[in-house]
Amino acid sequence: MRKFINIIKHFSILSLGLMFVAPGCTDLDEEVFSQVTAENFFQSDDEFIAALGSAYSALSPMGGHANVWSCSELASDELVVGTKGGDWFDGGVLIEIHRHQFTPDNGFFNNAWNTIYGGISTTNRLIFQFEELKASGNPDADAFIGELRGVRALWYFWALDAFGNVPLSIDFTDETPPANNSDFQAGRQAVYNFIESELNDIIPLLTTTVGGAAYGRMNQATALALRTKLYLNAETYTGTPQWEKVIADADAVIATGYSLSPTYRDNFVINNENSPENIFVIPYDKVFAGGFIWAPMTLHYANQNTYNFTFQPWNGYSVVEEFYNSYIDAASNPGPQGPAWRGLADFDPADDKTPNGVGTQDARLSNFLVGPQFNLDGSPTEDPAFEGETSAAPDPDGTRLNFTPQLNEIFPNFWRQGGARIGKYEYSVGGTENASNDFVIFRLADIMLAKAEALFRTGDAAGALDLVNQIRVRAGVDPYATLTEDNLFDERGREMFAELTRRQDQIRFGKWGDAWWEKDGYTQAGSKYLVFPIPQPAIDASAALNQNPGY
Repeated sequence: MRKFINIIKHFSILSLGLMFVAPGCTDLDEEVFSQVTAENFFQSDDEFIAALGSAYSALSPMGGHANVWSCSELASDELVVGTKGGDWFDGGVLIEIHRHQFTPDNGFFNNAWNTIYGGISTTNRLIFQFEELKASGNPDADAFIGELRGVRALWYFWALDAFGNVPLSIDFTDETPPANNSDFQAGRQAVYNFIESELNDIIPLLTTTVGGAAYGRMNQATALALRTKLYLNAETYTGTPQWEKVIADADAVIATGYSLSPTYRDNFVINNENSPENIFVIPYDKVFAGGFIWAPMTLHYANQNTYNFTFQPWNGYSVVEEFYNSYIDAASNPGPQGPAWRGLADFDPADDKTPNGVGTQDARLSNFLVGPQFNLDGSPTEDPAFEGETSAAPDPDGTRLNFTPQLNEIFPNFWRQGGARIGKYEYSVGGTENASNDFVIFRLADIMLAKAEALFRTGDAAGALDLVNQIRVRAGVDPYATLTEDNLFDERGREMFAELTRRQDQIRFGKWGDAWWEKDGYTQAGSKYLVFPIPQPAIDASAALNQNPGY
């Protein structure tokens, strides 16, 4: 693998270790001391690249549990973690997130906050160091500074989206804690303006190279994709839509050289670095850059035998039944499975003894893992800990491991085999807890659907329909004859499952306050639940922070 990616991987080992010993970034009153100068740090090209590696390795928690991704996905109508007897209650924090009973002392929000501001702190430090180099006359510093400002803008985008009124901290040497804005909307506007200004400044400075040395780095296409997503959600963040800007930036991304992968699954296979569609990814490696742990997070304990894993999965994340059923479209694809096997609409599990894909996974990868599970030798996978009706969480399928879409209750006895499981990324037979798939942050299909939505909302239904149908045809389902707001929303959900977009989409389409399984409905307009609460430990650590309204 390319030298830069190897550097990221080696930095990931260090950063993952430090996550468990270093203090979080919630204490904004803490005085910053720096002895790092151009005279005592990096001097050579290799040292420049190594320094950049620490900025990108800070992204590694995004593929794990109890973080930005978890907060957004579990709060949406896509995923849920039910309490299975003595497993997965965790003080009720997962149930609170799913039911929109957000509280400032929920540890998931604190983890997300610390990850975001840890990433911001790292980029601030590196920008400071490269600015010192620039002041000393180093001609290469500007390019690195632009790249780092782009990474910092990505962190602030996640902060703006998740927490709304967040502090802007951009000077590594500033010992004054960043003051939060007292007015909620004004605060969001300020952060939005900052991200937009940063991207406007750096996009002309970034490399136009696609792939190769630019893989996993902030190139021009990545920054344009980020600005597209900022404009797509502009009305949420500022009250003012920016549909024309969405179209312009989406066109600019489309023109950079990325193309739809021939099959949906190719974007998420183990070796997905060859996807022509993935614009920006977080590179992972099971040995050198761990942290992508969806297999243990979602698969059943007994799936250790299904895949001959070196670890036992945790049996956590399940797909909400109604969301799973949104893929079933009898008009487009009649049959028992429907287009839930996205990109494999003609696949019938009855034709294969291994519908979970073991042994032929390159031809079976899809968004969901459903149905009977089989071991590598073709024998049924069994749940040896099943205790029938005496179990704390009995399952109607008994000891035979069989994932069905149905869910019973979120607490206290969620079925051990309840719900489809996340099958989006290919699982490695014989794999470890850490996956080697690269985690996709931006890809072309998302940008095409963003443009389609902007066209639809500005009156060009025909142009929007054409883009949406390109996505549907690639997925192996029939094109739409007409496009409505509801089927545009549904198509975004089907295409972008578990890609950190559903919460944004639900808010933007006015569906965040709707009721879904184990979650009551409420009036979305003006709701405090449009943003997560500022974590209480952050509030306690800094008098400069103000809580979001209503919490």
